[in-house]
Amino acid sequence: MGTRDAIIAIAIMAVITLALRAAPFIIFGRKSSTPKFILYLGDVLPYAIMGMLVIYSLKNMSFSSVKGCVPEFIAGAATALSYVWKRNTLLSILIGTVGYMLLVQFVF
Repeated sequence: MGTRDAIIAIAIMAVITLALRAAPFIIFGRKSSTPKFILYLGDVLPYAIMGMLVIYSLKNMSFSSVKGCVPEFIAGAATALSYVWKRNTLLSILIGTVGYMLLVQFVF
């Protein structure tokens, strides 16, 4: 891939990103209030996405051995408890990820 191709690819990505960012303003215009459906999605989607991420992360867990499920449960509990404790999403994700990696590499 040459320089010209890279510039074209970046330009296409920039145009698509700009279009996606401008789409809500174009679709809804300058209405005085946001539609109720969009407000509903704003309330519901974060929880739905987090639920899907938890299910996706744990879908291949094996209960046939301790090695297959205990690190996931411990890391998940550490993530949940650290979030309840500090209310910081990034810190909780970091604690859960590092905890899981340490458990897998050194304990199990």
